[in-house]
Amino acid sequence: MLRALFGRFITGMEKDWSYDASYMREILAVSPWTFLKFAMLTAVVPRRDAPAAALAAAGLVGTLTEDCGPCTQISVDMAAKAGVRPEILRAILAGDEAAMGENAALAYRFARASLERRLEEADALRDEVVRRWGQKGLVALTLALTTARMYPTVKYALGHGKSCSRVMVAGAAAPFHPPLAEAA
Repeated sequence: MLRALFGRFITGMEKDWSYDASYMREILAVSPWTFLKFAMLTAVVPRRDAPAAALAAAGLVGTLTEDCGPCTQISVDMAAKAGVRPEILRAILAGDEAAMGENAALAYRFARASLERRLEEADALRDEVVRRWGQKGLVALTLALTTARMYPTVKYALGHGKSCSRVMVAGAAAPFHPPLAEAA
């Protein structure tokens, strides 16, 4: 019964987002309870505790460190549905901090500094995040960054990540590059 219910959930998700979730079906086939725990992890991100553009920036930094295609696309699509403007999404994907706006740029820099373990920079950015959005905002950004990395990692580890693809924002191709690749 759980397999059928969760299977319908996956089918709906695939249809709604034009996304191949065959790796989720593999988890479901092994254990419905494991699938449920896995699927619930995205819900832990408190979406109201930081601006949508900041959550999108932190999440996309995480996704782009692990993925070059469908997981990035679904992250972009979900951010757009949450109200993040296309020009901000394009700027985040391109790493153009000047064009992504103040909130997204702060979250983008914070996420990168955290992943790169640039501790002093991350400390200063963390303080700014807390000043703007409080401890709840910091937790929201941290969870957005962390959960965004999980899906592509699981997908590739299970053998379902095979190719990169073009990412579209509002119907137009959006160039992107992994944000950690530019660090020097």
